[in-house]
Amino acid sequence: MKTGTSSACLGEGMDVLGRDHHEWRLRVQTVDDLWVLQRLIQPGMSVGMLGERRDQTTGGDEGGRSKQAERKKMWIRLSVDHTEHQTFTDTLRVHGIIEEAPIDIGLHHTHVVGLRDDIKLSSARGFSKPDRDLLDESLRAASQSQVALLVVEGDEMILFFASARGLRESATWTMRGGGKRGDLRQTDGIAKQFRATIVDGLTQQLDDDLPLVLCGPGQNRDRMLADLKAAGHQRQMLSVGTTIGGRAAANEVLREGLAGNLLAQHRMVQEIGLLEEAWKRISTNGAVAYGQAAIERATEQGAVETLLIGADVLREGEASEGKAWTAIAEQVETFSGSVVQCSIDHDAGEQLMGFGGAVALLRYEV
Repeated sequence: MKTGTSSACLGEGMDVLGRDHHEWRLRVQTVDDLWVLQRLIQPGMSVGMLGERRDQTTGGDEGGRSKQAERKKMWIRLSVDHTEHQTFTDTLRVHGIIEEAPIDIGLHHTHVVGLRDDIKLSSARGFSKPDRDLLDESLRAASQSQVALLVVEGDEMILFFASARGLRESATWTMRGGGKRGDLRQTDGIAKQFRATIVDGLTQQLDDDLPLVLCGPGQNRDRMLADLKAAGHQRQMLSVGTTIGGRAAANEVLREGLAGNLLAQHRMVQEIGLLEEAWKRISTNGAVAYGQAAIERATEQGAVETLLIGADVLREGEASEGKAWTAIAEQVETFSGSVVQCSIDHDAGEQLMGFGGAVALLRYEV
């Protein structure tokens, strides 16, 4: 069994400990918070938090950077160079140059930001409106109830969490000794033991009140549902059929609205719904614009109702031609349009990048 994120990492959202125009103090509570932080933290900003450095004054008289030097905890503030979000460890690595610390000013350092860590994020020029909007939206999304999805196939089951920013794969169970997926030669004993192992795993991974959607082709998901009920799981559970297995099955549930009211108000589902509407309009030559030049023209005419843009794309530097995306987004809102900062951690988000990272739903064709 391969395991990763548990439902404990998907609960309450980021704590805002302090906030003004130039400095935010934040406490990381969920894996979604790390996604948000990676978009907020840009090169040239400052990030301060507790870290560790080797104090060379404790390493003997030989000079150099002795490995025997004592590692000490201290407050370290970096001038940010770049960030890396390591989803497999639920951490965000922030690389930069030390500008405030008891020792080693001017040297490289890497902050490893994880759950429950406090950080101080500073911007000399102040935080942009997209940054303020992203933080505010993430705080609203954190109040939504979380949902788990279990993709059920003959010899493999995959657990996902539907977070505000995408599908998070948490665990994979693979049946051994059962032959190929769906092989009728699999014995009932092996299959029952396989399901029993997963029931135990779900009991450990999921909070008692976390809703669970079982999905996949065939009838194995109904057997799994019966086993969960027999084991005493009283959470809200739903079994839905899909045309395919694997991660694509979980995406199908979200895209097609197969979970009904259980996920209807979920932020990610609403984002996918808007993107699917864009693809529909593109295929029928409807009221939609894509490509920066076309979106800019529609914006100048006040025609953009909703701008769907990758959160990373919105933060790209000045365009080689025309306006920067931030200026276009501000103009959309000036004409009472809305801007949705999208994730690419689901199929529709990946498709958005194929259209240059932005599409606009229009009030009328232009």
